[in-house]
Amino acid sequence: MEQPLDGVTVVALEQAVAAPLATRHLADLGARVIKVERTGRGDFARDYDRVVHGTGAHFVWLNRGKESLAVDLKSPEGVAVVRSLIGTADVFVQNLAPGAAARLGLGADELRAAHPALVTVSLTGYGVGGPYEQRKAYDMLIQAEAGLVSITGTPGTPSKTGIPTSDIAAGMYCVQSVLAALLRRGRTGVGAAVDVSMLEATVEWMGYPLYTSLYTGVQPARMGLSHTAIAPYDSYPTTDGRILIGVQNDSGWRTLVTTVLGVPELADDPRFATNVDRVRHRAECDAAVAEQSAKWSTAELDARLAAAGVPAADVRELDEVIAHPQLAARDRWREIRTENATVKALLPPVTFADVEARMGDVPALGAHTTALLREAGLTAAQADDLLARGVAEQAA
Repeated sequence: MEQPLDGVTVVALEQAVAAPLATRHLADLGARVIKVERTGRGDFARDYDRVVHGTGAHFVWLNRGKESLAVDLKSPEGVAVVRSLIGTADVFVQNLAPGAAARLGLGADELRAAHPALVTVSLTGYGVGGPYEQRKAYDMLIQAEAGLVSITGTPGTPSKTGIPTSDIAAGMYCVQSVLAALLRRGRTGVGAAVDVSMLEATVEWMGYPLYTSLYTGVQPARMGLSHTAIAPYDSYPTTDGRILIGVQNDSGWRTLVTTVLGVPELADDPRFATNVDRVRHRAECDAAVAEQSAKWSTAELDARLAAAGVPAADVRELDEVIAHPQLAARDRWREIRTENATVKALLPPVTFADVEARMGDVPALGAHTTALLREAGLTAAQADDLLARGVAEQAA
């Protein structure tokens, strides 16, 4: 059975997280992804660390299934190679600094004038135009500008999220835009020029707190693991750790205190009878739940909550997530290769009934350069000349 994106070619002038995440998802779905990298160093995410048997964890996560072309884009020959490959591609994705691609002759207007069916996606920090267009746009900075930091953390300490949320949000909207543009092109034959902004992607994800502030004028509080509008909704002590419980309606509260915790008198306590009451008396509600949860081990209480249908979760460390029984039962781990070793990688979360995602290897810098130079129209002698002069680089 064919992969969903078999036959689609993507050229990506990308680095860091957002754009590489987008094109990795396209590669998982079967697209051919040609990753254009600088000679010498390549995508700087290669060097964030060396924890995956000598390869950077970010790079392994974001770049499986791609071909690596290492060329010097400061040289006319390097740019010409990339333009040639784009000319036969379906999609061009780039997340260079605003205006940088256009200065190289790889701007959306110029490329689509030559190739009207091409889909171009420019992924930037703040979007095209506006006073922030040229600002640096690292994930943490965007989280701050989008207000995500203002609602994350404890009441006394704001915090960024533990993963690059703004990068991931922008990358996923990039994937969505490519799929939508290809679908439209299938009907019309016309490509698209798409602009994706990390700021706008993150602000979109702010949904509930953003609209709460817009229509109440009140800044939502930072709640840690709790929730501004629901109680009980937090982690609670057990004899050997903690467990997260989230009750979202009044019938769930009655089940929690009656069936699970064995204190039915709390069901009709006027302080706790409705969610509005429980939020108003949050400290007392949390204390009442904690007093009872502390009587069981985490495993015992987790089983009781699950049997009663009360939403709950273990607060897992990452080693426990790696060994999660649900991931094991659904057989979600696969093996892929890096330039140094065979490593474990998770299947993507989109599961087709008839075909498994293509889990390609993680390329060494310039692993496919020579073949791609020839594909771009160079003779063997011309390709060897670019390699000899350092305009292009082939992995050993």
